[in-house]
Amino acid sequence: MSLKKDKEKVLGEVFDDERVKSFLEYEAPAGVSTDFHLLEKAYRGMNIDNFVTFLNFFKEAGHDLDATNPDGKTMAEVAAEHGHGVKYVEALKAAGDK
Repeated sequence: MSLKKDKEKVLGEVFDDERVKSFLEYEAPAGVSTDFHLLEKAYRGMNIDNFVTFLNFFKEAGHDLDATNPDGKTMAEVAAEHGHGVKYVEALKAAGDK
């Protein structure tokens, strides 16, 4: 089965600092914390190395690592529910997530 052109996975995309910083520009949907939304977009869209870089930019911009989703969960709590999320949880904790 082939994917539609707009659904194909992008492999080898270059995430330079500007691309990583661009994740700070997403607007959150109504009822969702902007800080949580930014963390979630980065978590879902970046490999662990880019995510660590993003966390530095996120903190420098004054964002809250402990922001919660509408269910009251932090990004670390959400990532901990996923098998591949362990390294992301470790990165969040190392960055200062409580």
